[in-house]
Amino acid sequence: MFISPRHQRYFMTSRDQPLPLYIESLGYNGNQEKVSRPVGYPCYHWLQTVKGAGEFKFAGSTVVLGEASGILLPPNEPHEYVRAQGEWETFYITFGGSQCPAILESLSLGEAALHQWEQSSPFNDYGQEVLDSIRSDQDLSGLEASADIYRFLILLKKHGMTGNRSSISHAVERLAPLIAFMEQHYANPEIGLEHMADVTGISSRHLNTLFKQSFGMTAYSYFILLRIRKAKEIMTGDTALTIRETAVRVGFRDASHFVATFRRIEGVTPEQFRNLY
Repeated sequence: MFISPRHQRYFMTSRDQPLPLYIESLGYNGNQEKVSRPVGYPCYHWLQTVKGAGEFKFAGSTVVLGEASGILLPPNEPHEYVRAQGEWETFYITFGGSQCPAILESLSLGEAALHQWEQSSPFNDYGQEVLDSIRSDQDLSGLEASADIYRFLILLKKHGMTGNRSSISHAVERLAPLIAFMEQHYANPEIGLEHMADVTGISSRHLNTLFKQSFGMTAYSYFILLRIRKAKEIMTGDTALTIRETAVRVGFRDASHFVATFRRIEGVTPEQFRNLY
């Protein structure tokens, strides 16, 4: 919860500094005024509601920005916002960096979007933590602030919800029993997608949706990666085992399938990997 003075504003690293990520400015506004930017803002812009609600127009739509919600805009995205009821308290960050577009794209955060999260999530208070850190530190290099904005984006990716999609943290929580099951049964070659769905009590399609949202891959692809990881641990722990014995121990029916899968994922054969270590 924000307990800052009514208004705070900090300007940080110069845009000319070649950091992969930097905070240009951040602040807290205890009584948000009306803002209209027909040509947008030159940096990435985050605005979240601390208390109250505002009306935010962007990308041809109008949304109510209530508590536990925020909007992330790319540079030069036209927008305007105004309080919807009473006083509207907000927190904002503007940021950029040489690798900012690539980082946001890899996190699927590059498009203008409304994000929501649970009040109890760590993300809810992170803005206050960053403000407190900036206020108490003399980060002349901008390196600490660079770490802060990266952590901010990771928390948004993990705890934020867009549209009807649940947050990654919620999806991972739902998948925890299955992931534990995989850890226990990776050596069983009979385990397939239908069996995994039975463990979670949801359809195969919904299961794959949760895995793609959380890990960027299907449930079975995750299971194969787990088997390959276990194979690497086994091969480096017991060099006396043959490749065929290792394949059996991690749930592959034959050595040739194991070798082909290992090479596709790791770029080297199991034997080459073992020689490296």
